[in-house]
Amino acid sequence: MYHHIKKLMYTVNVGTPDPRFGNMLLEQFGGANGELAAAMQYSIQGLNCDDPERKDLLMDIGTEELSHLEVVGTLARMHLKPLKFGRDGAEIDPLIAIAGGGGVGLFNSMGDAWTADYLKITGELDVDLRSNIAAEARAKIVYERLINFTDDAGTRDTLQFLMTREITHMKAFTAALESMGKDPFLIGKIAPTPVLVDQYFNDSTGVGDEGEADARGPWNEGGDWEIVDSPALEQGVENLKDDGELNKQAAGEARKSGIRKAAGGKAKLRKSA
Repeated sequence: MYHHIKKLMYTVNVGTPDPRFGNMLLEQFGGANGELAAAMQYSIQGLNCDDPERKDLLMDIGTEELSHLEVVGTLARMHLKPLKFGRDGAEIDPLIAIAGGGGVGLFNSMGDAWTADYLKITGELDVDLRSNIAAEARAKIVYERLINFTDDAGTRDTLQFLMTREITHMKAFTAALESMGKDPFLIGKIAPTPVLVDQYFNDSTGVGDEGEADARGPWNEGGDWEIVDSPALEQGVENLKDDGELNKQAAGEARKSGIRKAAGGKAKLRKSA
């Protein structure tokens, strides 16, 4: 059961309204990384959750996100207020001024309508928690950029509060995921194919226009990694034979075996150091 208290979670103060900035704020009201999306994602995950402890976590944070939606909506409405009066204000954003009467609506800063397609809900608790960690990280970056685009002290204070809570939620979701004690790569119940799961396809080869070369790191060397070289394009696309279908077939075979023969080149399979 939800209960609304007529007091914002964080008091909003705006010195000088800025309608253009108010439009930017709508990204966190009805955008892909905004508060409504977060509230719906966590709450619906919570409704689907059979784990009572982590269900409580999801419902707690989902409910807090609704309070953040109210804070962002109030902040945006205060900045958009000039759009209610006079044509000069209305011309800044006709969609908000005419269709919405100068208030907030369920759309992002570009006027795109909010959609449930923003939500990441799989019914697998560990997978959903990973999605939530990423969602909080994206929202944190959006708030950081918004802070950089306003000089209004009260607005910056509010955004700083909201940005900080994103990190708080990241910490909680991360702790909940770690407390499950699952191997991070054991997703679902069906095991991946042995050998194939440890093969790294070196599909971006040669030296680029900016001097980029093949890179090595813990993502493709050490441990169980095997690097599968892909020399088919090493002479450049312009030197490939005009047999696209043959090259597609060779690419498919290489994916299966780790060994490729295409465009006169031989692939090498090597064990990483």
